[in-house]
Amino acid sequence: MTILGQKKLTSIKKDFVKSIDELFLKLELAYHYQFYKVFGTDQRLKEGKKLWAISLKEFSPDTILKSVENVISSQSFLPTLTDLVKACRETAMDDGFPSAEDAFDEAKRSFQPRKEFNWSHPIIFFAGKKIGWNTFNEKDSNQAYKVFVKIYSSLKKQSKAGKKFVIENDYTSDEQKPLNKQLLEKLRKKHKV
Repeated sequence: MTILGQKKLTSIKKDFVKSIDELFLKLELAYHYQFYKVFGTDQRLKEGKKLWAISLKEFSPDTILKSVENVISSQSFLPTLTDLVKACRETAMDDGFPSAEDAFDEAKRSFQPRKEFNWSHPIIFFAGKKIGWNTFNEKDSNQAYKVFVKIYSSLKKQSKAGKKFVIENDYTSDEQKPLNKQLLEKLRKKHKV
């Protein structure tokens, strides 16, 4: 018996691993001699793939592959991991959504009433709401960030698939009710004010 959603997670992981393999293949073909100078042995290649996979895990396989193609077409030298992370962030921002890091920072900086906060994108509000606003104030922000990224990525995919995210304001009217003078007099007499 499989856990609900297990197939989906397995396929996402396979797609991610495949994108890392394709990334290294593209780098090898584009920067042949430089590539072998850095990743010349099987052990170095294996460790390099691990390190790059860990550093790129917040990005989708499509973003990674688009980014490596952009880097290859614009750089004549083998890119560093930092170059590729930067390219992935730029590619991810091209889709109209803030990067996961920027979204997390925005959610962390938000304040009450959160529905009135000036969000750069509504899915940041919904991601923050889903993990709980108090989570951002906890000491282990690394764990909170990881949870936020998963939820944010999921909501981002839903948004790309056509789901609309609208923050509805709870206020029906900003008008204040007139003062009840009789009640005020009663309370003054009662409390001798």
